[in-house]
Amino acid sequence: MKKCYKKLKKLRMQKNLSYQDMATMLKISKSFYWQLEHKERKLYYEIAIDIANILGCTPDTIFYEK
Repeated sequence: MKKCYKKLKKLRMQKNLSYQDMATMLKISKSFYWQLEHKERKLYYEIAIDIANILGCTPDTIFYEK
């Protein structure tokens, strides 16, 4: 299984949001969002901020791994 942002997936699912829901709110394609969540596409800071805003937290909460 490919490495993914586990916190991102967990928060998205807690909000009952699909890949398509996230993609629509971010104004990107569903496949682009899926690739972001599975670390197959580079995550830009601006998108990280937008994702965090949708999920009601900070980018560090989601993407920072110790």
